[in-house]
Amino acid sequence: MIAVGFIGLGVMGGPMAANLVRAGYDVVGYNRSRSKVDDLVAAGGKAASSVAEAVRGADVIVTMLPDSPDVRTVVLGENGVLANASDGALLVDCSTIRPDVSRDVADAASGNGIRALDAPVSGGEQGAIDGTLSIMVGGPADAFDAAKPVLDVLGGTVVHVGPSGAGQTVKAANQLIVAGTIELVAESLVFLKAHGVDTEAAIRVLAGGLAGNRILDRKAAAMTSREFTPGFRVELHHKDLGIVTSAAREAGVVIPLGAAVAELMAALNARGDGALDHGALLKLVELLSGRA
Repeated sequence: MIAVGFIGLGVMGGPMAANLVRAGYDVVGYNRSRSKVDDLVAAGGKAASSVAEAVRGADVIVTMLPDSPDVRTVVLGENGVLANASDGALLVDCSTIRPDVSRDVADAASGNGIRALDAPVSGGEQGAIDGTLSIMVGGPADAFDAAKPVLDVLGGTVVHVGPSGAGQTVKAANQLIVAGTIELVAESLVFLKAHGVDTEAAIRVLAGGLAGNRILDRKAAAMTSREFTPGFRVELHHKDLGIVTSAAREAGVVIPLGAAVAELMAALNARGDGALDHGALLKLVELLSGRA
């Protein structure tokens, strides 16, 4: 059996690790909160009490962490992944972080005899549960080929998009599109309600035309019923849009609509709604429209 060390068993990482267990991999998991580790054990995985214990002897190491500083600490830290992984191990970072940090991690990993890929995912909690995530992968082609069987368990669309950091760049574009679409759906829902239109009927017909998109399919009903239990939290999308705006500035690219959505997401987060689903942009549109 291929041994997998999995670090970060939260909303996304937990079901991803469980899917690897079901696919026959020998999965050892670590998470800062013990309850998430216990969930993996209940699913047939094994528990680790530290990063070092999770990665020691692993053929493949998967990390799913909140932000760039977390990846630096867990991977590059004194008691981290690189200090404890076996020579020749494969590191697959599924976190969403800055592209430059992914490149730094890949360089450091290479210096330690470890192959590294940045492999951020899209598809939300349900995609993680169903194993249908879209996974955009940056790094050496041979490392991608080696990781492909593992990634195919986690995702329905797995694509090598370029060298180290390219996966994170594509994920930044993904987050830009998703945030912009959610904002437009939120504005449309408030607009429809203000005119007394049957919103449920409107969503059905809009979804069947050129305006159709996955946000309408997956989130519009919950937004209409004001159900904001997180599939993906506002605070995380706020972080991701910071990555987008920073990377765009570095490249000299203008993203006027993206910058506006980033400000709206920042405002929603600052209002104390960071723990809600990003569909809660609806609340901000309502507030700005005097309809809160």
